[in-house]
Amino acid sequence: MADRWGKRNVLGMGLISLMNDVASEMIYPLLPVFLTGVLHAGAAAVGVIEGVAETTVSLLKYLSGLYSDRLRRRKPLFAFGYGVANAVRPLIGLATSWHQVLLIRFADRVGKGIRSAPRDALLAESVEKEHLGLAFGFQRAMDHTGALAGPLIAAALLYGGFSLRGIFLLAVIPGVITMILAFFLVKERPLAGTGEGQGISLASVAKPGFLWYLATVGVFTLGNSTDAFLLLKAREAGVGVAMLPVLWAMLHFSKAVFSMPGGYLSDRLGRKPVIMLGWLTYALVYAGFARAGTTEAIWALFFAYGLYFGLCEGVEKAFVADLMPARVRGSAYGAYSLAVSVTALPASVAFGLVWQGYGDGAAFLMGAGLALAASVMLLFVKPGKARWQEG
Repeated sequence: MADRWGKRNVLGMGLISLMNDVASEMIYPLLPVFLTGVLHAGAAAVGVIEGVAETTVSLLKYLSGLYSDRLRRRKPLFAFGYGVANAVRPLIGLATSWHQVLLIRFADRVGKGIRSAPRDALLAESVEKEHLGLAFGFQRAMDHTGALAGPLIAAALLYGGFSLRGIFLLAVIPGVITMILAFFLVKERPLAGTGEGQGISLASVAKPGFLWYLATVGVFTLGNSTDAFLLLKAREAGVGVAMLPVLWAMLHFSKAVFSMPGGYLSDRLGRKPVIMLGWLTYALVYAGFARAGTTEAIWALFFAYGLYFGLCEGVEKAFVADLMPARVRGSAYGAYSLAVSVTALPASVAFGLVWQGYGDGAAFLMGAGLALAASVMLLFVKPGKARWQEG
């Protein structure tokens, strides 16, 4: 890493991601059961809550990134976003109606939308270019470790006799740790030229190379539907209901294992070859799901699916920093997140319709085909020549 300041930020943001996901995943896997079993809400209410939550995130990610560029600082938005989410999330344990849960989830997602782009920009500004992939890989590995630990902690508390409400309220503990780390451990150096960001707008990120990259990511995302379909495929292939959480936990374990090696590899070989390798892995995994009919195949494919995340999840974000200068990097990360979000919904709708009309094999092959198309498009993405930190 560049210096002690950079190492501290990388470590800090990794620990923040870990503790935040512990707090979040103590609640999220149990939320549908809480809504339907305790609050007696219907499936439609679950869909409304999650739909509103994810729509909120997509727009706020861009706006917060844009504002951080204009403000010329990342940490105020980054820390405030984590603070909002972790302050309101445990309040689900006090909810008496699904409408209250909707408001809490909305506020939680507002926090996520505010923090995401400034966090990614701050991480990119904390390291030298040759270590960027490893830094993002570490952050993703810590995130997935938290996503693995959270459900296991919740399961242990359930076996220990805690109620759902009690578990949700206990999520305040890792949440408070997250807030302390966000406000006091991570530091930033204000971007050079304070006050020069007022003219930054959507046009500031409208560079041909970056727009083509966003289009490429969009095509890939059109074939990257919700992972709920993978769980449905697993169930149809014979994986028992009781084993689905274990299968899901193994996927997060696989993601955590491969995230740092994938980032390190991108620092050595370049972002495009590693992303392309990841997308080709995705295509092979989805082609495998199209034909899988045994539980053994499902377990192997879920583990291999984690390899795709390790090769792409952090590396795609590192490539954003390669393409765009520091002065508009917040906006660039916001635009990247927006491109992913607006194509994720039609991806899942299309996948479901194809599954229903032509079978699961056709749906998975469609996803594999779009991944292959995006891999070809990626060949034509041209990195810019902007200076790394000054931009």
